[in-house]
Amino acid sequence: MKSSSSSSRGDRRLSILSGHLAPRTIDKEGSGIFCSPTSAADSVFANVLRAPEDPILGVTIAYNKDPSPVKLNLGVGAYRTEEGKPLVLNVVRQAEKLLVNDRSRVKEYLPIVGLADFNKLSAKLILGADSLAILGNLVTTVQCLSGTGSLRVGAEFLARHYYQRTIYIPNPTWGNHGKIFTLAGLTVKAYRYYDPVTRGLNIQGLLEDLGSAPSGAIVLLHACAHNPTGVDPTLEQWEQIRRLIRSKSLLPFFDSAYQGFASGSLDEDARSVRMFVADGGECFIAQSYAKNMGLYGERVGALSIVCRTADVASRVESQLKLVIRPMYSNPPIHGASIVSTILKDRNLYQEWTLELKAMADRIITMRKQLFDALRARETPGDWSHIIKQIGMFTFTGLNTKQVTFMTREYHIYMTSDGRISMAGLSSRTVPHLADAIHAAVTTIV
Repeated sequence: MKSSSSSSRGDRRLSILSGHLAPRTIDKEGSGIFCSPTSAADSVFANVLRAPEDPILGVTIAYNKDPSPVKLNLGVGAYRTEEGKPLVLNVVRQAEKLLVNDRSRVKEYLPIVGLADFNKLSAKLILGADSLAILGNLVTTVQCLSGTGSLRVGAEFLARHYYQRTIYIPNPTWGNHGKIFTLAGLTVKAYRYYDPVTRGLNIQGLLEDLGSAPSGAIVLLHACAHNPTGVDPTLEQWEQIRRLIRSKSLLPFFDSAYQGFASGSLDEDARSVRMFVADGGECFIAQSYAKNMGLYGERVGALSIVCRTADVASRVESQLKLVIRPMYSNPPIHGASIVSTILKDRNLYQEWTLELKAMADRIITMRKQLFDALRARETPGDWSHIIKQIGMFTFTGLNTKQVTFMTREYHIYMTSDGRISMAGLSSRTVPHLADAIHAAVTTIV
């Protein structure tokens, strides 16, 4: 009898469970239980439109679908070896080994502002060890999710606490800049930067546009290796820009994604930032370790804000915490630990500078080889901008039709504006690219 009762209770539980799992629909009176629809047409998101591919990441998607054995991806900004392989720096592997073997390390949450050593060392790297801003405690630095996260946190802070809501960004600039600042609530305007005729800097247009900007407006500046053009101001031009910005009380916001990766010198690539900090004015600096340490997937970056006084810097940091906490709570620990381990160890730091210089030099070599190959083919036009530009990217001057032609006929992938990643080239692939460019400019107007 007891067994029969137990079996009956079990059957009832199964019946109730099957009732919960069975499809239920809303009846005519609107009663009943709504179940998850079984067809896309019934989805509450059926009206969601398919978004276009990201113009940069979409290049790689198209490249991956191409079965051609000679295909070449020059779209995404990631360093490749002469063999076309991703590179993990030897110094990064050494740092990771040290971290793994340190049994005292734990996986606890970091503070909202991130790893303290990382923040101090990052500020020192971009501003210089002898920076008066650091010595005077005028800088607050918070760890963020690479350069993108650093820009977004800074933008959110400005939208909440700065009296001017307009930011001027160079035309052209990295495709994500406008989206980051717009979504944070800022009004985005452009200032002239690139001259398509000279394929160099339009310094006159730049100064005119910033000269007409309202007092206090925010100005986005690429610290070095401007993306996508590879065109940087000279030191004399930087000084002109600095004087104008300070005279109009504009607020500079530096994006430093390539320190050490452009010239091969960490100090040389930070000179523009240090010029602005040395004059005692305030500024924002977003840093990324994706390129110069090859930590693309670790998402390691920092936002530094240089203030007039130590008290203001402290209050700014308190508000940055309120921006970060509901956004991602606190940053990840592993990538920042790698950076800190390298920056605070004299031997590892020295090895890093050598590896960094080797990457920069290889890119410079690729520029020279491509220029020489085009000249040897007597390709129409002046291609000297290839060796004058600096950093990961070259703005070739190729138009959209020529880019399409090169993709279709030569299986070479790049963004539609003609930007190519020099880091994706090798001595083996330069001739193929030169052939494609020559064919494009002699065939397609």
